[in-house]
Amino acid sequence: MPLVNAKEMLLRATKERYAVGAFNVTNLIQLEAVVEAATERKAPLIIQTSVTPSKFLRPKVIAAIYRTLAESTPIPVCLHLDHCNDVEYCNTCADAGYTNIMIDASKQDFKENIRQTKKVCDYCHAIGDISVEGELGTVAGVEDQVKVAEDEAALCDPERALEFITETGVDIFAPAIGTAHGVYKTKNPKLDFSRLQRIAEIINGKQPRTPLVIHGGTGLQPDVVKRLVSLGGSKFNVSTDLKHSLIDTAYEYIASHRDEYNPGKIDVAVKEAIKGRITYWIDLLGCAGKAS
Repeated sequence: MPLVNAKEMLLRATKERYAVGAFNVTNLIQLEAVVEAATERKAPLIIQTSVTPSKFLRPKVIAAIYRTLAESTPIPVCLHLDHCNDVEYCNTCADAGYTNIMIDASKQDFKENIRQTKKVCDYCHAIGDISVEGELGTVAGVEDQVKVAEDEAALCDPERALEFITETGVDIFAPAIGTAHGVYKTKNPKLDFSRLQRIAEIINGKQPRTPLVIHGGTGLQPDVVKRLVSLGGSKFNVSTDLKHSLIDTAYEYIASHRDEYNPGKIDVAVKEAIKGRITYWIDLLGCAGKAS
């Protein structure tokens, strides 16, 4: 299928009240597993890389693999750069072939956040069909070595959300509502559902305009996930779950096969485990069968 950005698939998700899974990968095995699982479930897909694995693997290499896999599957697939706070590196990844870029200037003051986000939007919109995600407020936890303490995590101001979107021209919007990166320490994290609902009403109340993103999906209870989607979250980020699945599966396989030295068998075990997690998330988010 032709390469796509994230906005069009997310506008449909916003309208029909489901979410598209956005899955962070760190290697080829994860990437293939994610695409295969989404293809089998006929679900639209967003592949994500954080900055550190993107730099390690190199943007052009990741984009080349993405193009090869995306062009051979019938589902729409987007390649997204996640939580990048460097404007120039955002541009580098856009040039390399990423189709959605997140500039995360959320720890800056409001005006500087707007300035940096607009700069990336202007660049990406000028060079091609590349959508851009911006964030207002900060999400607690750790993502790609960027740490935000819970007491520092400022929630998104609903009244400023529309101003931010209008001033920057951002295509997709991530409001901080209390979700966190990493693993939740409680089954009932303090999420501000009413804040998300208010932001969705302000931005997309009359008609879908700017899809909303939920960061920090790992560890949320299924009923919480469904509620966030019903309130307007149409891009749902999952990262830590896949890291745990990769490392735990590899460890368990090696531990039980100490006399075996066949990396390919480890890859197969990891791939199947990742596919199982992706299938779980696709079904939970309601995007199975939405690839047409």
